[in-house]
Amino acid sequence: MSAKISLFFSLTLFLVFCKANAANITKILNQYPDFSTFNDYLSKTGLATDINSRQTITVLVVDNGNISPSSGKSDAAIKKILSVHVILDYYDTKKLENLPNKTAILTTLYQSSGQATGQQGFLNATDVSTGSVAIGSAAKGESLGANLVKSIASQPFNVSVLQISTLIIPLGIDNTTSKNSTSPLASPTPASSPKKSPSPKKSPPSDGSPPKPSDTPAADAPANDSPSEGTTLQLSLFVVFIIVSSTLWLVSTI
Repeated sequence: MSAKISLFFSLTLFLVFCKANAANITKILNQYPDFSTFNDYLSKTGLATDINSRQTITVLVVDNGNISPSSGKSDAAIKKILSVHVILDYYDTKKLENLPNKTAILTTLYQSSGQATGQQGFLNATDVSTGSVAIGSAAKGESLGANLVKSIASQPFNVSVLQISTLIIPLGIDNTTSKNSTSPLASPTPASSPKKSPSPKKSPPSDGSPPKPSDTPAADAPANDSPSEGTTLQLSLFVVFIIVSSTLWLVSTI
């Protein structure tokens, strides 16, 4: 009986430890009033829960002044659009500005939802010049309409929050879009001045598989870089759990 109590106690400690170290996107964005609308959308659509359940994630956020393209859209449409802004891998500014092949295809939460048509669930990130990264939908006919602005917060190598200049709305994702719906870039400001968008890229393939960037270099595989860090953390936590459980069991048998 004492052994079972010890095991239960160890498991409880393990779960509490994991929860204490889990990232909470809502709490992170609560510290930055400029992203209050984006944060409200995450809570309202339930995406915050999906994001918090992930071990490795990157969230592309847009400030209140540039989120107007979402105005008037249904909650369902907003959820789809914001899902495109959640990358299923860890990317910080340094990683995006130093892509080995200058370009990468990124898989988003929308792609994993099973609702994506064609390449709607993929993003194309391209280093267009020193310190300038353009990001846009990898869907056919789309251009790279948003720019990386700056890092908002990061917890390597689990959660990264990056600001981009405008919403990325893939063609047809809300069933009303008739053309590329990324809004015009905001006027430059001293704090963060989005850079000029590059010319439209060539259309990616439409067979449902991850598209290749239009540039000659092959895309950097989204899942090949930092995930090992998340795996290491999980293994470390498991080892801690085993050690604590064994120790308490031995103590209980004395």
